[in-house]
Amino acid sequence: MMPLQIGIDIGGTKTHLRTYDASGMSRDLVLPTAEWRVREWDQDAASLLSVMERFAEGAPIASLAVGAHGCDDEAECLAFEAAFASRVPFPVKVVNDAELLPAALGLTEQIGLVSGTGSIAVCRTAKGRMLVAGGWGWIIGDDGSASGLVREAARAVALHLDYGGTDTEPLVQLLFHALDIPSAARIGTAVGCQGSAAALGSHAHIVFEAAEKGSLLARQVIRDGAKELADLVARLRHNGSVATTVVAGGSVIASQPMLANAFFEQISLRFGGRMTAKVYPGSPVEGACRIASSLAALSDPLAASAHSASSPF
Repeated sequence: MMPLQIGIDIGGTKTHLRTYDASGMSRDLVLPTAEWRVREWDQDAASLLSVMERFAEGAPIASLAVGAHGCDDEAECLAFEAAFASRVPFPVKVVNDAELLPAALGLTEQIGLVSGTGSIAVCRTAKGRMLVAGGWGWIIGDDGSASGLVREAARAVALHLDYGGTDTEPLVQLLFHALDIPSAARIGTAVGCQGSAAALGSHAHIVFEAAEKGSLLARQVIRDGAKELADLVARLRHNGSVATTVVAGGSVIASQPMLANAFFEQISLRFGGRMTAKVYPGSPVEGACRIASSLAALSDPLAASAHSASSPF
C-alpha cells in the first residue's frame, strides 16, 4: 500500500482529516471534535491517532500535519506535537488552525485569520516565532466570529430596547425567536445559558438574515465585527509581523459575503495598499496537507510531488 500524507484540521466544532497518497488520490473524513477531544495533550493525541489509523486502513503513514483550534501559543503547539511524536515514527507538525489558511495557498510568513466558531489571527516571523492576536474565547473575545457576532447582536438589541427602540426591528425579532427570549430583561440570561461558543455561534445566521431584512442594528454589528477582525491584523503588525497578505477563512467569513466585504473594506481603510486581504473558500485542511507534504519531502524529495501536482491551489 502506498504511504499516506495526512493533514488534519481540528476546529472548535468539527475535525477534518484528509489523506493524499503518492498518486495524488485523496480521501476525507469529518467528525465532531467533541467525539474525541478532552483538551489534554496526551489523551487527545492518542485518541486522534486511533481515529487516524482507522482512517488510513492499514496503509503506512509518511507524515502528519495538524492545525489545531485551541493551540493558541507556541508552547501549546509544541506540547501537542510532542504528544504525537512520542507515539509515532513519522514526522509530525502541529500549528494553530489559522496557519492552515495561508499554507493552503502556498504562502509563508503571512497571516491566517479565522472567523468561524471563534476568531484568531496568527503568523510566523522569518525566524519561525509564532505571533498571535485574539483567540480569547466567546465570553471576553472572539470578536467577528459566529459567537462574537451573536453576543454583540444581543448587546445591540439590549441597548436598542433600553433607548426606547421598538421590538419590530428585524434583529430584535430574530434574536428573541432564536434564543427563546421571553422578555428584554432575560437577554443576558439567554446568551449565558447557551453555555459554549459553538452553541451561541450556531445562531449567527440570524444576524445576516436580519441585515438582509433591512436591520440597521445587524448591519452595524457586522461592520463592527469586520473592524475587530482587521484590528487582529493590526495587532500582529504592531508586534513585529512583516506580512503583506492576510488570508481569512472559517465557517462564517467564507460563507457570508457581507462580512467578507466589510472585512476587505476595513483592511483597505486601515492599511491602504500595504496589506492584501483574501478569503480562502476551500477546506483549511488543504493547508495541513501541504505542510504534511513538505514534511515528507524532507525525508523523500519525491514524496511531495503527487500532492503538489494534484492540488488545485
